[in-house]
Amino acid sequence: MFSVELLPDRETERVVRAVWQHLADRGLPSQAGHRHETNRPHLTLGAADHLPPGARARLLHVLAGALPVPLCLDGLVRFSGRVQVLAWAVRPDDALLALHETVWRVLRDAPDSGRPNPLLDPARWVPHITLGRGRDAVWAVSAEELLSPTAGTPPCAVTGEWASARYYDSLTRTVGHLGP
Repeated sequence: MFSVELLPDRETERVVRAVWQHLADRGLPSQAGHRHETNRPHLTLGAADHLPPGARARLLHVLAGALPVPLCLDGLVRFSGRVQVLAWAVRPDDALLALHETVWRVLRDAPDSGRPNPLLDPARWVPHITLGRGRDAVWAVSAEELLSPTAGTPPCAVTGEWASARYYDSLTRTVGHLGP
């Protein structure tokens, strides 16, 4: 599986990593415990079974022309299922929504890309940065307690830029550059 991901600017990445560490320091499931070198705060725009060369070239063109895009993190979101996820909600603006839809279409329409992840369909997408995940995980922490002291901004709000893009290959656990 290949995912197409936006990466935040350095300051926003620092803030997210501080929240990861805050969770870990409290003994809660956190992305800080995921030690693989490719682990970074990111926003997934799309995913497909394969990333054919034509789709990769198209994504390079689209992302180079679109980035940077404003970033706003605002509040917590929780996902339940086989794995529980705690995430920082991304408040999308028109530019981010348009970029997401374009990436989704590139992956969907690319020959030999396979089936795109339906959770990333523009009609279903919930933009977020994962803070922690785990089976039967519980985070007994409020958004204000978790996010405000670390961010040093009004409760839960952090602004910045989506500065660059990459793809992640889950089979080889490698990344490749997609924009600027």
